[in-house]
Order: sequence, then structure tokens, then C-alpha cells
Amino acid sequence: MDTIQGYLLTRNWRDTSNGVELTYWAATSDGPLRISVGGQQAVCFIERSEDIPLPPNCTRKPLALKTMTGADCDGLYFKNQRDLQQYRQMPVTLHESDIKPADRFLMERFIHAGFEATGKIKHDEHGMVMINPKMVAVDVEPNLRAVSLDIETRGHTQQLYSIAVAPMHSDDKRGTVFMIGDAQSVQHDTYRLQYAPDEKTLLTEFFIWLKEVDPDLLIGWAIVGFDLNFLEVKCRSLGIPFAMGRGFDTANILQPGNTGQKKLARLPGRPVLDGIDLLKAGFWAFDSFSLDNVSHELLGTGKLINSEENKVAEINRLFAEDKPALAEYNYQDTALVNQIFEKADLIPFAIQRANLTGLALDRQGGSVAALDNLYLPLLHRHGYVAPDVDNIDTGLGSPGGYVFDSQPGLYENVLVFDFKSLYPSIIRTFFIDPMGLAQPGDNPIPGFFDASFSRTNHILPGLITELWQARDKAKADNNAALSQAIKIIMNSFYGVLGSSGCRFHSQQLASSITRRGHEIITRSRDKIEEHGFKVIYGDTDSLFVHLSNNDDAQSAQETGNKLRDTLNIWWRDNLKDDYQLESQLEMEFETHFTRFLMPTVRGMPTGSKKRYAGLINKAGKDELLVKGLEAARTDWTPLARNFQRELFRRVFLDLPFEAFVRETAEAMQAGEMDDQLVYKKRIRRKLSDYIKNVPPHVQAARKLPRERRTIEYVITRNGPEPVQLLTAPPDFQHYMEKQLAPAADGILQFCDTSFATITDAQLQMF
Repeated sequence: MDTIQGYLLTRNWRDTSNGVELTYWAATSDGPLRISVGGQQAVCFIERSEDIPLPPNCTRKPLALKTMTGADCDGLYFKNQRDLQQYRQMPVTLHESDIKPADRFLMERFIHAGFEATGKIKHDEHGMVMINPKMVAVDVEPNLRAVSLDIETRGHTQQLYSIAVAPMHSDDKRGTVFMIGDAQSVQHDTYRLQYAPDEKTLLTEFFIWLKEVDPDLLIGWAIVGFDLNFLEVKCRSLGIPFAMGRGFDTANILQPGNTGQKKLARLPGRPVLDGIDLLKAGFWAFDSFSLDNVSHELLGTGKLINSEENKVAEINRLFAEDKPALAEYNYQDTALVNQIFEKADLIPFAIQRANLTGLALDRQGGSVAALDNLYLPLLHRHGYVAPDVDNIDTGLGSPGGYVFDSQPGLYENVLVFDFKSLYPSIIRTFFIDPMGLAQPGDNPIPGFFDASFSRTNHILPGLITELWQARDKAKADNNAALSQAIKIIMNSFYGVLGSSGCRFHSQQLASSITRRGHEIITRSRDKIEEHGFKVIYGDTDSLFVHLSNNDDAQSAQETGNKLRDTLNIWWRDNLKDDYQLESQLEMEFETHFTRFLMPTVRGMPTGSKKRYAGLINKAGKDELLVKGLEAARTDWTPLARNFQRELFRRVFLDLPFEAFVRETAEAMQAGEMDDQLVYKKRIRRKLSDYIKNVPPHVQAARKLPRERRTIEYVITRNGPEPVQLLTAPPDFQHYMEKQLAPAADGILQFCDTSFATITDAQLQMF
């Protein structure tokens, strides 16, 4: 018998005459490994009291398992998954019939990504193969080989110009650009330019290259929705296999069934990672997620052709006149993707997420599935099975985080206190858990909406505790990718329990978290104010506390530390006395704002929410932090954003600001700031869908010859116009009233003046 360790890359299942066959591709230190597990059955559960006829190819067996409500249940075993899916259409209540066979096989063995397989290793033309091995979970640190891919085409037609592929590791010199043309192929320093006479030959040579290099991962930018989808359609039209995967199984791009859903790549043995999706999953923030913009913000460099309007024409010109230059542009895009992935640690992030959740490497989102992977095997060990997602009574929704009405003003010395991971802390402290809710036992812990939770019979608090400890270790080890992955997964559990797509969703569960959060934040506010301080704002898990204007930085820091310790001790004693519970709540002293603005709702005297600005002193250097206001919003013009940031800085530092306001308005009206008047907005629907209400960005977009997802436009005297087709000068009055004035008046009202007062020429005469 052979034993080998591997790291899961892709998973699949199919029905055969001998039952369900599972196929797993994995990366090993000896190369790719294909595992085939045959003769499996499709499994679900049913209450024993349900006396209904069974279809052919189905066996029913009594099991030592119960439903969440305590009813005895039996297992239903179908020869094929198709038979189970058909049976799901019957008027019968099933449990866990929506779990895919390939996922169930792994989760019941607690295999997330790393595993050890014992069996006979065979070899075929695609590498190593194991049939029906024994598999157990182990920790594996994979060394995955990635290739970045990018294609160039003739505009929005189906004509393929070139395919660029670049191995991620700089010491791999097999980067290639496959180009339509009849010139001699050329070896450059970083890549080979290989010509092919037609599309079919180009694709054939590309697939040969892919098989020889044999990467574990394909990476790119919008790679599934554009590049791979284009290549699959092209292969189909040419009558050649879409040979992007490993082995004999067919690679394909799954088309979404509903509008707004993304295409999915199914390449056996090769997960596909999209840079945009991974950056968003890791909560990276950019003004735009275009490759050019992200490259500039992260790397300080960008694409060789960066004009959106002229890009198509320039690519067509280069293909006709200068193919080597087009190859350089094409390859540069793949190099930028590789550099972004390395700079942002996107592959380690994807690996750590898979290690934590058991989700496939290229699975996007999937918080509900992640909870299933982690929770269901433990639930079964406790003797219970879970309901199907569509068989739960979701009831009413739960409230969101508690947000106080703010007290607007311009302040000195504001401290921000934050409960560390408040919702996970509540789950740990009060033992919020689906099984504990269903079976609360004696002396339960009270929740909300008549919920009660077991003190001893629970799963989720333990899972979160393990993640919490793992994150603390990741931080200590400076493992940023792992720390971020754990944070995202840990904080997602409340959202999952509050989602109707979760099999455990209930109002009692979700509200016992959020309403407890309301209680914690309001009682903490009251406790702080008992000490003579003023809480001017609170948001879900944060409190903003105003000290006196006379405190210096050292005394403010001391006060913050003292209040933090006081609150943590008070909650520890309070929860022990009231509930006999050990507090997992941890209040942190997060920020000291030397100056702070809490604005009003525009045009109203009431305070705003989730919008503020403040000045922080870090290592002797002042740093401006803006949230929710114009300076932090990408749908406002650079004019307003830059103007507001500088105005805040001047006011916070007690510098003169009237001349700056006046000079900015005058320079704008003189045409000296036209490059800062551009709005940039994303168009989320087809232009024809806007009928009754046609916003400015859509009006501008309709003036272009073709539709696009993002539009840059200027408000002119002729209305909104795209920057590519300006016919009139800017409407400066619009920018005075709709950009500069709102950006200024949020803070000027607390300086006993206004934008109009400062800029009105008539008033200046008196």
C-alpha cells in the first residue's frame, strides 16, 4: 500500500451504473494526483414516523440519530444522486438532502483541504491515480504553481488576437504570448512570442503549452467571465476540445441561471482564482477594481494602454501594424496580475480560507456552505441531523446593530472604544447555538423571543473559540493572510444565522445575538456616562466618548485605558452575577481623535449616522480619517473630495480657511480645475432598463456609441456628457451648489459661517 499527502484542488461527482463516483484532484510534492471513489450512495435523512413509499434504488435504514426537534430518524440511501434529487420533489420533509456527495464525503472525514491517502498509486498519461483510497485529514502546506492568463480580441467581436500566459514564479521562463500572425517566433527576455497562422492552430499550441507547464492554478482579472468564457465559446465554434483542465474530464464554463449571478469555471484539477473576487473577499478597497487602477494603487505602475475609450482602437491598430507591441501589452497584463497576487498575498489568503472552511479553493462567498462544512459533522457526532434549507420556518427577521442618534458638533479629544469581534464574543459568552437552542436542557441561558440555550450542549461557541485562538496565534506569527481569513470566517457566522439561505436560520438565533449586542452597547454607554463622560455616538460595537477640551494626549490616553479596564471588569462581574457566565467580551480603546467632527444630516439639525471625520496624531504626525463623508466617497468628484479633505485639515489645525475656500471656488470657475470635475459611476443595469427615472450617469452613457459598465462624465451647460464626447463647457454653478457647498457646509456650520457667506461677492462688499 502507498501513502501520500495532498492538497485538494477540485472536486466533482457523477452518477454511474455502479453508483455515485467522486473525483478529487490534488497537488502533492510528487505532482498532481487524481483520486476516484466509486460505488458511493446519495444520502439523506427522514423522520422515522414518516411512512411513505420509496422509489426503486433506495434503501431505508434506522439510525441512532435524531432531528433537531428530537424525533428519531432513518437514513435514505439512493444508488444515484439523480434519484435523490427527483425524490426531493415529492411532498415529503427530508433532512440534509441538499448536501452534494463530494462535499459530504469530505466533511464526514473532517477533510478541509489537506489529507493523507492510503492505497495503491497507479500512473497514466495524466499522472498519479488512486482508486478508492482511505483518506484522513492532515495539515498540508501546499506549494501551488500558478499561471496568469489574459487574452486580447478584436473589440467586442469573437475574433481572437492573442493569449498571454505567465508563470507566477519569476524563475520560470516559460511565459508565452500566442499571437495570430505569419512572422517568425521570437524569444524575449521574459517571454516567447509564438505566432500561429489561425485561431485553431493558436489554441492547439496553447493547450499543448498548458499541458506541458501543467499549473495547479489559473489566475487572472475577470478571467472566468471574459477570458475563459471567450475561449470556451471559441473552441466550440472551431470544433476543438476546451482542454483547460487535467485528465479526461471535460472542462466547461457554467452559465448562470439568474441575472446577476457570475459564470463559474469547472476545470478539473485547476482552480481558477480571480483577482477582483479575492481582493473583495479580503475587504480590499479601491476607487476602481480595474486592473489599471489596482496596479497603480498597489504597485505604482499600470497597463501599457490605459485609455478606456481608445483601448479597443489601439489594440486593433497594434494587431494590424505592430504585433510585438501588442504582445508586450498582452504580457504586461499577466505580469501585473502576478505582481498584484504576490503583493496582496492572494494565493495564501485563498489557501488559508480553504483550510479553515473546507470550501473549494476557487469558491467565492459560500459562508453558508462553510458553516455546513464545519458544523454538520460535529452535529452528527452529537446524534442529530439538520433540516434542508427549504424546510425551515424562517419567521421574522432580526434587527441590525444598534446605532445611537449622534450629537453633532466640532469636538476636541474624542475617544473611540470598540468591542473586539462583538457578535462572535456574544456567541461564545451566551452559548448561542442551533443545537443548544433546539435542546436547551435544564437551567438554560435566556435569549430573546423566548429563546433558551443549553449551557453544556453546544457546538458553535467551541468553533468560534478555536478560530479566535488560531487568529491570535496568526497575529503573533505575523501571518496576515491567515489572520484576515479567520477574521472574515469568524465574523460571518452571525450573518449566516441571520440569512434565510442557512438551514439553521431563525429569528430566535439571530435576535439573541443582535439584541444582546444592543443591550451591551447601551449599558456600556450608561456606565461610561456614570463616570462623568459624554457619549456622542455609538454604532453596533463602538462608542465615541468626548473628554474635556483641556486634556492633553497623555491624559487622554490614560483616561482611555482606565475606561477600557473599568468596562471589562464591570462586564466580567455583571455576567457572573446575573447569568453565572464567564465573559468573553473585550472592550478595546481604539482611537484618540485630537479633533473630531460629527456632522448633521444635510439640511436638518439632527445628527448623522456612520459619517464623521477626525484628526489622529500618529508618531507626531497628524492623520485625517474620514468615514461616510464626501471625501471618502468615490461617487463624488475629485474636486469635492480634495477640497473637503484640505478644509477639514485647516479647521482641525486652527489654520485660516476662508481664503482657501474662496480661492478654490474662483479657480474652479476660471476653468483651472476642469480635470477634477469628472464624476465616475458604475452602471448596474442595461441602459434600456432606465425608463422613468434616468440619472445623469445614464444620460451621459447613452451618448456613447456602445454600452459600458463604468461611465466618466461631466455636468456641462448641455447637461451630463461623457468625458470622451464633451460638446459644452462645464456648468460651474452646478459644481458650486452640488459639490463644493455640501462638502464645505458640513463643517463650516460649526465655525459660524457657510460656503455661501465666504464666496458670495455681494456679501464681501459689506
